[in-house]
Amino acid sequence: MAADTREGGKNGNRPDEEAALSARLQRLGERLAQHRGTNRNVEAGPGPGSDPSAIARGFRLSAELVAGVLVGAFIGWAIDRWLGISPWGMIVFLLLGFAAGVVNVIRAAGVSGGPDPKQ
Repeated sequence: MAADTREGGKNGNRPDEEAALSARLQRLGERLAQHRGTNRNVEAGPGPGSDPSAIARGFRLSAELVAGVLVGAFIGWAIDRWLGISPWGMIVFLLLGFAAGVVNVIRAAGVSGGPDPKQ
């Protein structure tokens, strides 16, 4: 019988506890909504991580430039070794590789589509 009395006491307080818990949960939800609203206003402007595709495009453009320079440097080094004209092949082809890299970056960026076929 003592167990029935304790459980009865718990059941009697249970609606009050649930009401208090529900009220606390509702207040917490309102505070979270307010906090999220202020964070959205702060994060609404363009930020460094706002567009992942822009980061990918930047990496692609930088890879185009670096690849052009490295290929030009390799070809210049190979010609220097083959013909024995030590710095000149490397200098010329390094500059040509840089120019090719810049042209590739311009084409990849969409600034120029290449030579005009109508001319």
